[in-house]
Amino acid sequence: MRYGQIRQYDIANGPGIRASIFVTGCTHCCYNCFNEEYQDFRAGQEWTEEQTQLVINYVTDPNCSGLTLLGGEPFQNVKGLIPVVKAVRTVAPEKSIWAYSGYIWDDLLADEERKSLVELVDVVVDGRFMDELKDPSLQFRGSSNQRLIDVKKTLATGDIILYSN
Repeated sequence: MRYGQIRQYDIANGPGIRASIFVTGCTHCCYNCFNEEYQDFRAGQEWTEEQTQLVINYVTDPNCSGLTLLGGEPFQNVKGLIPVVKAVRTVAPEKSIWAYSGYIWDDLLADEERKSLVELVDVVVDGRFMDELKDPSLQFRGSSNQRLIDVKKTLATGDIILYSN
């Protein structure tokens, strides 16, 4: 897995002050994507155990509310992200984990590999960014087609339950 950046303090991609990982690689190629440079799977740097430890240090800070995965496309980087998310869950099980995806919920669940990452996070922001539906007033998403899905409640009920803070 490769990454474009790791942020210690991110206030735009989930509630509170969060750590965030921007992976690289995405085949969705949404028009006017805000991270077009992260669509290239060769962009950024190779992820190592050093980055995992850095993220753990950021997330365990008492001021940090949780971790957000975005990019690029986290669900096209599942094999690299699962060990990171599990490591964070081990040391900070009370912190929330969010993941952004251009895939819609049903497509995430239809693929066993992607589903395995879904099951480890608390909120999935699903759906491709659509420039014609762009709305800067929306909280934690770029376009009105995207949903903030409460993963645990949705998996428990079988019906999509939207996140509310």
